[in-house]
Amino acid sequence: MGVAIVNGASCMCSFGTAPGTLTVTSQTKVLCGGQPQATIQDTTLTPFGLCSSMANPAVASATAAALGVLTPQPCTCTPAGAWIPTKPTVLADGKPVLTNDAKLICSLGVGTISVTVPGQTKIIVP
Repeated sequence: MGVAIVNGASCMCSFGTAPGTLTVTSQTKVLCGGQPQATIQDTTLTPFGLCSSMANPAVASATAAALGVLTPQPCTCTPAGAWIPTKPTVLADGKPVLTNDAKLICSLGVGTISVTVPGQTKIIVP
């Protein structure tokens, strides 16, 4: 079982220093706790503070300039496709819903993005 994710949910990247916020843009018809239900297509996120992934070219460059001392750089969240769903058969407006156990990969820093605060806690997806 997973908790349904809604607009305004908090997410975290494994290489970020601060939480980001999810904005639901994929649908507006299905509400959950008064907010639009997120689907796996919702990948609009605010940046995660500073990125510390050496796979991020900006971090690698700054670290090289600092003679090998890891030098985090501002996050430029770049999702690699849609969320990886765990409940793909439950739909909102014809799209798989997003639950708190789904994962999203950042193509720039190769970090794993996960949901930390779903935005609501009453709706559980079986």
